Amino acid sequence: MKHLLTTKELTRDEAELILDVTEQMAEAVTGREVPKLPALRGRTVVNLFYEDSTRTRTSFETAAKRLSADVVNFAAKTSSVNKGESLRDTALTLQAMGADAVVIRHPAAGAPQRLTEWLDGAVLNAGDGTHAHPTQALLDAYTMKRRLGAVEGRTVAIVGDILHSRVARSNVWLLSKLGANVRLVGPPTLLPKDIDEWPVEIGYDLDASLKGVDAVMMLRVQRERMHAAFFPTANEYSRLYGLDERRMRLLPDHAIVMHPGPMNRGMEIAATVADSPRATITEQVTNGVWVRMAVLYLLLTNGETR
Repeated sequence: MKHLLTTKELTRDEAELILDVTEQMAEAVTGREVPKLPALRGRTVVNLFYEDSTRTRTSFETAAKRLSADVVNFAAKTSSVNKGESLRDTALTLQAMGADAVVIRHPAAGAPQRLTEWLDGAVLNAGDGTHAHPTQALLDAYTMKRRLGAVEGRTVAIVGDILHSRVARSNVWLLSKLGANVRLVGPPTLLPKDIDEWPVEIGYDLDASLKGVDAVMMLRVQRERMHAAFFPTANEYSRLYGLDERRMRLLPDHAIVMHPGPMNRGMEIAATVADSPRATITEQVTNGVWVRMAVLYLLLTNGETR
């Protein structure tokens, strides 16, 4: 595995290896007085972000630093990109600087793939348009594994704005590959046109779709990507597709509530639900660091210790 661009391209063995190494990273660092490992000492990881993202960028930066890598944060808004520099020219600059890995977030689907054509180092997709966000799906799967004991055989409902969600797409391909049953729930206007080709069940009634699930993943309504009216009002959306206390009581006792963040509290998820013991939202943030440590380690060392 040279790059991590999508979960659709991962084999089940590769996905399970990443999850296994994630567990090792968590065990190796937790409890240490200085939570660092020397595995990537002397390597340079560049965070190349063309979209704002405090959460994901900080997670990758923390992961790289805990592996003792040197980290360069390259924000497009304050760089030559703002003066019109192309992605190719930026890539050639990073190549000349000797970047061993580039973590890229870009508003255009396919940008990470293009970057692999110009860089010798590893490319990690931290989100491209509405296309893919592989490390988010991996940290979600890892969170399910820790809380539920396994992913295989579990039923996961992903609810809300599927159309604009790279998180939903990456989770669909990864979770189904790991043996989970994936159920997508949302208004017809927020479901992709090619959804019949996805390995999923489709539901429009949230109450009915919550029965028998092991995990429910609420998606943020991405208003910044909406250029048309996809539902009447925010109140109407919340009434039909928001997870409140009444709906949480419909879940089996062991079921968990997930959200990739950031949340629109009171819209897709009630504050009391987000803060309940069933919610794994802060755990997902913690687990994201372990997952990104595992991915960086595997890509930059081929799984070998130095």
